[in-house]
Amino acid sequence: MAKPPPTGVAVPLEPLVTRVLAPNASAYTYTGTQTHIVGRDDVAVIDPGPDDAGHLAALHAAIAGRPVRAILITHHHRDHSPAARALAAATGAPIVGAAAMVRGVAGEGAAVDAAFDRDYAPDRVLADGDSVSGDGWTLTALATPGHTSQHLAYALEESKALFSGDHVMGWATSVISPPDGDMGEYLASLETMLARDDRVYYPGHGEAVERPQRLVRGMLGHRKQREGQIVRLLGTAPHTVAALVERMYVGLDPRLAGAAARSVLAHLVDLERRGVATQEEGAWRIT
Repeated sequence: MAKPPPTGVAVPLEPLVTRVLAPNASAYTYTGTQTHIVGRDDVAVIDPGPDDAGHLAALHAAIAGRPVRAILITHHHRDHSPAARALAAATGAPIVGAAAMVRGVAGEGAAVDAAFDRDYAPDRVLADGDSVSGDGWTLTALATPGHTSQHLAYALEESKALFSGDHVMGWATSVISPPDGDMGEYLASLETMLARDDRVYYPGHGEAVERPQRLVRGMLGHRKQREGQIVRLLGTAPHTVAALVERMYVGLDPRLAGAAARSVLAHLVDLERRGVATQEEGAWRIT
């Protein structure tokens, strides 16, 4: 990995867009969560990030006293939405965007449940096609469920940029963790994005994606390849999720084993829904 960009620094990406990187780098967040500030005389803030005092101070410095028209949330994971409450209290801006989680997580997924910001409560939920605007900018919501059930991306109409959140990132494929994450919805959302003509993606993690359609096409192919691996392995004998991960992810960073297991499970749930696979006594097999 190249030297990571500095945290807490306002980096202009184009005339209407500035990025501020939060200091929360990890195996799951890459160099950290990226907050985007959109606008000139008044602004919107997309995914203000974790509730970190230093990051909030950096956001206030980047906003520089300008009116904040809205705080937009792509999804309410704890690295994306918690700072919205303090930012809203300081600026008076409404928190808008993704709805709160509707599919609960329990049992095997209890640890995944901890990834969600349980205190997230938007002032307004945006539906596909809803817009928020200011002086010289318009952000239109694009429903992209899959990574989470309520995930939204935001299209900046004036420059054909898309803020893709965690649905499409600039460093790795997204983790799909059932039951809130859904592989079928994720693939359908990728197809929706592929049909668009966005010029660039600004993701929640990783660098800007300059050829987004090429990346999305590759991501679709990658997921189909993973599905094919699963079907072939199940065709030889029943497998547990752990056994599939061991066979499919040779040389995987142990820190990412849990994420790989959740994505494999998402594929299996999707295959089960389609009548291709079924589970018996903890092992999966071809129907």
